Amino acid sequence: MQNKQRKIIIDTDIGIDDAFALRYGSLLFDLVGITTVNGNVTADMATKNAKLFCEHYGLNIPVCKGATRPLAVPPSPPITNIHGSDGLGGCYDNPHNADAPNAVQFLIDMVKAHPHELTILAIGPLTNIALALNFCPEFAELVQEMVIMGGAFGFNQHTGNKTNFSEFNIWSDPHAADQVLHSHMKITMLPLDVTYEVIISGEEVQNTHDQFLNDISKFYFEFTLKEEGFYGIAVHDALTVSYLNDPTPYTVISKPVRVVTEPGITFGQTVIPHSSMPVPIDYFKGLPEHQICIGVDAPKVREHLLRTLTVN
Repeated sequence: MQNKQRKIIIDTDIGIDDAFALRYGSLLFDLVGITTVNGNVTADMATKNAKLFCEHYGLNIPVCKGATRPLAVPPSPPITNIHGSDGLGGCYDNPHNADAPNAVQFLIDMVKAHPHELTILAIGPLTNIALALNFCPEFAELVQEMVIMGGAFGFNQHTGNKTNFSEFNIWSDPHAADQVLHSHMKITMLPLDVTYEVIISGEEVQNTHDQFLNDISKFYFEFTLKEEGFYGIAVHDALTVSYLNDPTPYTVISKPVRVVTEPGITFGQTVIPHSSMPVPIDYFKGLPEHQICIGVDAPKVREHLLRTLTVN
């Protein structure tokens, strides 16, 4: 099912699984722009990768460069062991430069031009979104919806993938994430609790006959085979597109969310209240509730993703 009337921007630190989300989203929705952010790779490399992606698939849309570092902590180094030195498995010569318009200004301009019509899929650290909220007080009210790949809450025995408690995107800029989750935007989170449930094999990727996705995935497959014992990929970021297209395969709860920003073993952890009992010190008092996906019909999601990506 396509919904080309629905406008989306994908905010990404484009690595290998991000590319799956970008392709999936571009096939289902009206992808009106890509904004980049420091995360899996530097913002410069993410910008070059986004341009390469657009060139390969013939997309004539804006690519805008965003935050080069988190709000309040040092930037983490690129994740070269999973995504390769360039974020896309090192299999393409990338002729593009990193020159691009400002991503935060682009986000603000677009929500003003299309009030209540624009959905943001945030599949990297949330720095750009926090900056947009800072520079444009009405930003939260103008966005139709935001779907985030990020966080981990311990459902389905999935906790962190950066630390014991913290998921990478949130851990990379916890201050930005906490600020965004304090906002009154309509937000749905796709945390590791569900994204680790949807894994596609190398053979399934090969059967899509999408050469670009096949090429870049091989590096990731070698990592998962060595570290996790299977030849495939958890398509974390693509689940934002899946949910936006059809939320019915997902089990969802509504809770306020906080992010631990203080140094320590829980730095970057996403936290929700588990009890409705009143307490004298309530860290969630007055916070908006957001949708959190905690379960997924993985076969249904996988089938639609693979069918959509398959080149006929």
